[in-house]
Amino acid sequence: MTHDLLTDLHPLLTAEARAEAHATGTEPGDLEQAVWLRLLEHLATDGLPPDPHSWLRRAVRAEVRRTRRTTRRERPYETDPVDDRDQGPEQLALTTAQRRALREAVHRLPGRCSRLLLALLSPGDLTYREIAGELGISQGSLGPERSRCLGCLRRLLAPEVATGRGRG
Repeated sequence: MTHDLLTDLHPLLTAEARAEAHATGTEPGDLEQAVWLRLLEHLATDGLPPDPHSWLRRAVRAEVRRTRRTTRRERPYETDPVDDRDQGPEQLALTTAQRRALREAVHRLPGRCSRLLLALLSPGDLTYREIAGELGISQGSLGPERSRCLGCLRRLLAPEVATGRGRG
């Protein structure tokens, strides 16, 4: 029954997401993904909504409002968060070596983690939308994917960090 409901709701959700996504500046696929997640959460806690079609329309609009609020609150950095201008030559050499080691570790990551983290480290300061387009994945998947990839990077670097520090 749930499968039939999801199959029945899919065309409606696709149409609603396409109609609303443009106004928020998001991709329809990201909006769909967020609403599917909301539906699954609703099914797990409250069961099937009495009128699934109306519930779906309300959920799409609620997700659009949430996206608009989030977008309004986001602010660009006023300055570069990594400012090397006040560092001496020793600190600059150390910083350069750390960045090189990080990039080398990122290249050793499995799957598309390497491409994702290189895009995030890009000097071009790409947006999530640009990165998602470059990697061919939805923008909503970037956060969870990034978290998973950073976990892989931590595990990869843990032995190097533990043994790489001098004693005394």
